[in-house]
Amino acid sequence: MLSKNKQKLILSLQKKKAREENRMFIVEGDKMVREFLSSDMEIISLVAKPEYIAGLGSTLFSKAGEVIPVSFEELRKISAMKTPHNALAVVRMPETEFDEDDIPEELCVALDFIQDPGNLGTIIRAAAWFGIKNIVCSENCVDIYNPKVVQATMGALLNVKVHYRNLGDFLGTALKKGVDVFGTYLEGTPVYEHPLAVRGVILLGNESRGISEDLSEYVTVRLVIPKFTKAESGIESLNAGMAASVIFSEFARRNFPN
Repeated sequence: MLSKNKQKLILSLQKKKAREENRMFIVEGDKMVREFLSSDMEIISLVAKPEYIAGLGSTLFSKAGEVIPVSFEELRKISAMKTPHNALAVVRMPETEFDEDDIPEELCVALDFIQDPGNLGTIIRAAAWFGIKNIVCSENCVDIYNPKVVQATMGALLNVKVHYRNLGDFLGTALKKGVDVFGTYLEGTPVYEHPLAVRGVILLGNESRGISEDLSEYVTVRLVIPKFTKAESGIESLNAGMAASVIFSEFARRNFPN
């Protein structure tokens, strides 16, 4: 049975302040919860319908600190989703090591003021798919443990480390090491034409304003995704998540051919 205190805690984790204070976040969905149970993440609580729990097997069952069987109605009361699935997990935030001197040795991503949870989740998911291990977010980006971000990653959060830092300092370090900073703009060299390095920083800007002026001074290469249509209305630009997927794909295609 789900106690009132536990229900209150889980609901509070929908807020960033509570997540940071408790160093916990929420994962929802049958597949995602199973993936987190199979990972090295610390699962503090598994809250799920009895039939879901019964189908886990002893190995996954034992990974949760506590297992709480609940009804669909109880899940609905604590879920951040309009239609909850069969399981929810309370997960301990991992401690991620960060060394600005190491990350520019390989391809990584820097995000400037990404605000939409769906966009950030999609970017993390795309990074994982194309083998990018680290993302550095400006301090004003949306929180990666926001339930909507976690849901949009579809489990990719297990394969990408996300750091929050002052991007000016980080990009300055990259330039000192002779690493290119590839900025995405509406005007620039088409991404399909410019040489793309196996290491570097891909800088993506805010959904509406793009890369901020104070960070543009660090950009060594301006890239654009060319439009392959003459249509003008309804397709002014790609959203941040879509643009990231295209850029990551081209870097991967060029540097890691099959």
